[in-house]
Amino acid sequence: MSTGASERIEATTCLVAGGGPAGMMLGFLLARAGVDVIVAEKHADFLRDFRGDTIHPSTLEVMKELGLLERFLERPHAETRRLAAWIGDEELVVADFAHLPTTCRFVAFMPQWDFLDFLAAEGRRYPGFRLLMETRITGLIEEEGRVTGARAEGPDGPVAIHAELVVGADGRHSDIRALAGLKPVDLGAPMDVLWMRLSRRQDDPEQSLGRMDAGHMVVLINRGDYWQCADVIPKGTYDALRREGLDAFRRTLAALVPFLADRVEEVSSWDEVKLLTVTVDRLERWWRPGLLCIGDAAHAMSPIGGVGINLAVQDAIAAANVLAEPLRRGTLADSDLATVEKRRIWPTRATQRLQILLQNRVVAPTLARRDRPSVPAALRLLARFPMLRRIPARLIGMGFRPEHVRTAERKPA
Repeated sequence: MSTGASERIEATTCLVAGGGPAGMMLGFLLARAGVDVIVAEKHADFLRDFRGDTIHPSTLEVMKELGLLERFLERPHAETRRLAAWIGDEELVVADFAHLPTTCRFVAFMPQWDFLDFLAAEGRRYPGFRLLMETRITGLIEEEGRVTGARAEGPDGPVAIHAELVVGADGRHSDIRALAGLKPVDLGAPMDVLWMRLSRRQDDPEQSLGRMDAGHMVVLINRGDYWQCADVIPKGTYDALRREGLDAFRRTLAALVPFLADRVEEVSSWDEVKLLTVTVDRLERWWRPGLLCIGDAAHAMSPIGGVGINLAVQDAIAAANVLAEPLRRGTLADSDLATVEKRRIWPTRATQRLQILLQNRVVAPTLARRDRPSVPAALRLLARFPMLRRIPARLIGMGFRPEHVRTAERKPA
C-alpha cells in the first residue's frame, strides 16, 4: 500500500530516531520487553571517530542485570580505575572508582561503534526489533495535534513510518526536536574541543589523564595503540588558531605533553583535527503528545567528566521502564511521557549545574591565564584525604540517579 507514486508505508509501535547510545539502548530494551520497535539511523554505519567512548560503571551494571556483561567485556576495551590530572607541575588523582557499589569498578573505554554494534546484535535476537540504516527523518506525521509517526528518506526512497510513539534520540542537533517545535535553553559553554589521534607506545603512561597548564587543557584517552587527544580551547578561537599555523599548534601540544613531542608531526594537516563545538542546553519540555526526546536531543552535556553517554543510557533505561508496558498494551498516555521527563529532569539539571560550576571555576580561568596554575586548595584535599576521591568517582561513574532495568524479558517463541 502506498500514499503516492514512491512512498512506501511502514508501521511499528515505537519509532526511535537516532542509533546512538540512547536510541540503541531504548530500541533493544523495548524489543526485549515485547514491543515492536524501529530504530532509524541516518548514517550507513556507526564508524564515526572521535565520539564519546566511555562506558561508565552504572552502564556496566545494567549489562550485568541483562546477563550480557561477560560477553560485552569480550569486546576490545581499556579500563581506567582512577582519573588523574596534571595541574602545572603536580599530578593529582581526582577520582578513584575502587569503592563504587558496582560489579565493575572502572570506566571502560570502548569504541562507540563496538558498543552500538553490540546493542544492535542483541536487539536483533527479538522479532520486534528493526534497525533501518541510512534512514533520516524528514517530517512528522500528525493527527489532531498528536504525533502518529514520521516521514523519512531511506536507501530505497521515501517512507512513511506510522507509530504510537516517536522518540527523538538523534543528538544535540536533533531533527526530531526541531520538527516538533521543542526549543532548548542554551546554558552556555566557554570552550570548544579539538579531537585528534597520536600513536601510543609501550613506555607511555597506562592511564588516561588530563593536563592543565597556562592557557591550555588537554585530555588523553588510552585507546590501546593510540591516544585519543582532546585539546580544550576557548570558545570561538579555532579560526585564529588555524591562522597561527599547524607548526605552532604542534609546538604547543608538544610543550604541554612532553612525552608526545616526538610524534606531534603525525598531525600532518588540519583535516586530522576535528572541531567539537561544545553546547550545554536542555529542553524546557521533553515531550508532545505522541513524541518524546531523550539523551542529547533533550539535554546536550558538557564534555566535563565524559558523562553525556551515561546520561543518555540512563534516559533510555528509564524510558523503557516506564513505557514498555503501556506501549505493549496499547494504553500509552501523555502522563507516561511526562513521567519519563519527571524521572530524568532532576539528574540532568544537577549534572549540568555541576558541569557549569566547573566550567566557570576551573576551565574558563585556566584557559584565560598566562602563568602556570597551581592546584586549587579544594583539590588539594583530594591528595590529603584520599577518601574524598570517592565523591567525584561516584558522580562520574554512577551519576545522580542511576537507573536499573525493571522490564521483564519476553523471550521469542
